Amino acid sequence: MELHHVGVAVPDLAEAAERYRALGYQLIAEEILPEQGVHAAMLQSGASRIELLEPLGPETTVGRFLEKRGPGLHHLAFATPNLIEQLERLRAEGVRLIDEAPRRGFGGHWVAFAHPKSYGGVLVEFVEEPQ
Repeated sequence: MELHHVGVAVPDLAEAAERYRALGYQLIAEEILPEQGVHAAMLQSGASRIELLEPLGPETTVGRFLEKRGPGLHHLAFATPNLIEQLERLRAEGVRLIDEAPRRGFGGHWVAFAHPKSYGGVLVEFVEEPQ
């Protein structure tokens, strides 16, 4: 399974994007996702992608993450061709899921998250590209 992107929680999306642009990353998409409580930006350099996540408020999941842990790695996201089948495999393997069914994510992708306790403390996202 290929790494799709690395998610990074940041207090200021514009400031963080500038730092990654200095490393050669280009902004390829930006979106406000009220249902997830984030302002997100996807940056890319070659095949590498970084998703920056700025909370829309302190009560959001990313807002609470920043309050507790500060800025930094939020999640690893892996590409999957069929998210429903992937979730079935994970369930069968005993992986603890946050999302029992796919939901819409950034850029119209279908996404689902697995609990960090199933992956050594790392939040893991599975991403299916839009058709």
